[in-house]
Amino acid sequence: EKDLERHVEYIHFNPVKHGLVNSPSDWPYSSFSRFVKEGLYTANWGDGENIWDGVKLME
Repeated sequence: EKDLERHVEYIHFNPVKHGLVNSPSDWPYSSFSRFVKEGLYTANWGDGENIWDGVKLME
C-alpha cells in the first residue's frame, strides 16, 4: 500500500518537477483535484517544494 501511495505522489508531483506548473493543483490532466476533494491531500500539497529530495525510489 505504501508503494502505491508513493507512486501516486510521484505522478501528482511530476508536472511540478518538470517545470510545467508550480503546483500539482495547476495541472488539469491529473486526478489530484479529486484527491483534494476527497480529503486525501491539502490543496497546497507539493507547492514550491520538492517532495522527492532525499527519497530513494530504487536501491
